[in-house]
Amino acid sequence: MAIAQSKITAQGQISVPAEVRKKLGVGPGSILEWNESNGQVVVRRSGRYTSTDIHEALFAGGLPKTRLSVKEGIKKHLRGKHARG
Repeated sequence: MAIAQSKITAQGQISVPAEVRKKLGVGPGSILEWNESNGQVVVRRSGRYTSTDIHEALFAGGLPKTRLSVKEGIKKHLRGKHARG
């Protein structure tokens, strides 16, 4: 069941309904993040990651062995996330 509905303007903009803003804890200036997961688009407040989300994004192959490998994992993830092309 839908919480609320929004209409897309001709410029591709939407208004976030009050119920959704309250649930997400967002207001003017907040940043929303749009992700695709299993064929669905998920919208959430930016910066709301669990430690499990961060670990899976950085170290899919297992636990890091050293502090250096943690830094390398972060660099690799950011390079992939912000790659152009």
